[in-house]
Amino acid sequence: MASLKEDSEDLRITEVFTLKHEDPEEQTGLMVQKEETSYLNQMEEKDQNEKHQDFLPDEPSSVTKNTCESAEKTKSNSYIPCPECGKQFCQKSSLEAHMRIHTVESLITCDQCGKSFSRKSYFDKHRKTHTKEKPYWCTECGKRFSQKNNLTVHMRIHTGEKPFPCQYCGKKFRQMQNLKAHISVHTGERPYNWQPCGKRFTKVEILKEHTGIHTEKNLLTCDQCGKCFTRKASFDIHMRIHTGKNLLTCDQCGKSFTRKAGFEIHMRMHTKEKPYWCTECGKRFSQKHNLEVHMRIHTGEKPFPCQYCGKRFRQLKNLKAHITVHKQKQYACQQCGRSFAQAENLQVHMSVHTGEKPYSCTQCGKNFKCKYNLTCHMKIHTGEKPFTCDECGKGFRRKFHLKQHMWLHRTDKLFTCEKCGKSFVREDYLSEHMRVHTEKSFKCDRCGTGFSYKRNLKVHMARHSPKDDPQ
Repeated sequence: MASLKEDSEDLRITEVFTLKHEDPEEQTGLMVQKEETSYLNQMEEKDQNEKHQDFLPDEPSSVTKNTCESAEKTKSNSYIPCPECGKQFCQKSSLEAHMRIHTVESLITCDQCGKSFSRKSYFDKHRKTHTKEKPYWCTECGKRFSQKNNLTVHMRIHTGEKPFPCQYCGKKFRQMQNLKAHISVHTGERPYNWQPCGKRFTKVEILKEHTGIHTEKNLLTCDQCGKCFTRKASFDIHMRIHTGKNLLTCDQCGKSFTRKAGFEIHMRMHTKEKPYWCTECGKRFSQKHNLEVHMRIHTGEKPFPCQYCGKRFRQLKNLKAHITVHKQKQYACQQCGRSFAQAENLQVHMSVHTGEKPYSCTQCGKNFKCKYNLTCHMKIHTGEKPFTCDECGKGFRRKFHLKQHMWLHRTDKLFTCEKCGKSFVREDYLSEHMRVHTEKSFKCDRCGTGFSYKRNLKVHMARHSPKDDPQ
């Protein structure tokens, strides 16, 4: 079966480890609500540029410090430490609530699962997980929530509101925790550290999943393929691959998906639907993520820096490909000594020495060094041209050729020769063309004839017989 894409949910609530004996998931709603409300209030009172630093990931505590900055601090601007464990608080009331953790008789215990809570509000929210009560619902799509603040965050999907802007690139987010995770892209910081292995993470929930891998605590193992999961929800979605239950199958190509979101994106390949478009150049996209990446061309944003040389890239995959330049190239060619970072690149290179072309066309018998070239060649026989120009309808076998063609419709971006008026879609093409007017830099070493283009010199050289070689 084709590989199945398991999508992540759009709405994420950060887990906050504040109370020692309480389940972080039960506190999340209240803490996130306080944190975001604090931020939005500050945005109204003061210029937002003065407050961005409040939400960088290097804060002493992701919740405590923000709560302190949203409330009135003590006159001495100092934190109040817990005498039992040393944890610091900026308000006396917060310390008093925390102290209940150390005083067992003050805790409120759930009679269904045994979890304890220091605040009644946390306990009330927790009870809804047992009763499945969801009293808050969205008037737009009908989705229900157990907590009001989760509904508030959800409503931003419909309104398009993104009140948390990035101070570095201006990108906006619906939730503050997403902004914090994004900022680490610019700063390179991973504030959540797992000490046993030294690995660092940008989000606390990713750290929590990672710890489950080390401790093997409550790991869910697939008996079909052996893959392990720390969350039951992820495990259940994965099992659909093997059972085929609840899979969404495309009736046009037969590909299956575990999530509706992935299925809907796939269907746009068949319908050619492209609901997202660039306001700068009008280019359309089938996925929102692709539009966001494209917009970096116009904004000049390159959020992925190389840790070795500082060079920046628009996409993470381009950075990963670049990193191999710095890493040791352990795959060496025994024929010429050239080294490669990946074994498959060495394998393709070896065909230069052996002359091997293992991929043959079943239609005409032509051979190719790599499978990709054969795939492109087969489109000549099938007549397939999957890459179509939205402007004129012309089709192309390769995406690269379509990209080159699209420049013809961008008359404002054409490079024109001042000598003869001929236009080119790329500046290097124009530079090559200018040799016609200015120079003939490619000389024949046998007769001295000069040429503007190297290809013309090669044709000329073939006309010389061996006896013409200079003695």
